Amino acid sequence: MTSKILINGNFLCRSLTGIERFAFETLKNLDEILTTSDDVSILVPSNAKIIPDYKNIKIIKSPLAITSFPKWDIFQFKKACKKSGAVGLNFSNTAPFGKYTGFAFLHDIYGYDCPKDFKNFRSRLIRIYSILHARNISHNAKKVFTVSEFSKNQIIKAFKTPSEKIKVIPNGWDHFKSVKCDDSIFSKFPALKKGDFYFTLGSLQKRKNLKWIVDYAKNHPEDTFAISGKIVAGYKSDDISSLNDLSNVVLLGYVSDEEVKALMTACKAFVFPSLYEGFGIPPLEALSTGAKIVISDSASLPEIYRDSAVYINPEDSNCNLSDLLKSECNQNTRKEVLDTYTYKNAALKLYEALKL
Repeated sequence: MTSKILINGNFLCRSLTGIERFAFETLKNLDEILTTSDDVSILVPSNAKIIPDYKNIKIIKSPLAITSFPKWDIFQFKKACKKSGAVGLNFSNTAPFGKYTGFAFLHDIYGYDCPKDFKNFRSRLIRIYSILHARNISHNAKKVFTVSEFSKNQIIKAFKTPSEKIKVIPNGWDHFKSVKCDDSIFSKFPALKKGDFYFTLGSLQKRKNLKWIVDYAKNHPEDTFAISGKIVAGYKSDDISSLNDLSNVVLLGYVSDEEVKALMTACKAFVFPSLYEGFGIPPLEALSTGAKIVISDSASLPEIYRDSAVYINPEDSNCNLSDLLKSECNQNTRKEVLDTYTYKNAALKLYEALKL
């Protein structure tokens, strides 16, 4: 590695889900690949929820707390890169503007691709902000990293970014190996009987397509659905109130990784009707537990999961899950998917891409 790299530690101030999980696990594996001769550091805000324990990535503790992510990403992290003469590495779809953009991930361009999902004033501001960063990263980053060929093609179409400038570094599931099942979740929710419920997981956003679950559950009162996830400000699904009205839907709220693994292990199938995903980590985690996965045939999902999954039309719930699950998925493909998409492989790809 010929350049001095400074990692943006903004993700350490948020819960480890999605993008934050990807950053945390990929860097943990990158640290194993690096040597002491590699000049890689991470700038950790003073209010970080967790401080990683690295061997080769140097920890720089900032005296500054993140009180505003825009202020940190646009000004404070830029100043740190400038002062140290380092190239920034940004994981969170945001980066300093212009020549200090550095290396940056664009996991997807949901804000650009799905404008109708942003209906109120707050969500429209979020959309404008996300597109501003996506445009800056696409034009000014030394390299743009994304998590699927689908996302890469969307970025090229939207911002005319040269294909050779974009490197695909997919997500992984291997953090799930060390997670133990916590079966106490079934005591908390006695309506859930092992082997007799469908499970879905994800932030309760519009793109997660809870409408499909609402429509299906209404027409199949004999089937039980367990839904976990938290509401993301500005992205709330319109269908949450409808789910509350259904007696065969159990809303779990936030659940721990241990509880998630227990639910995935015991469910009849993991159902993921999402309309838009840059990658889609939850079905990969479910696959690792041996669960059958039922996913939508949209966005990146067919690219990632191929014939390891059962597919549904996210716009049409007129099907029967029990009948669909009678078809056998390719066991060899399931293994190939799990072998391909690991954080160790992501770290190897990132290490190669950071060589200038």
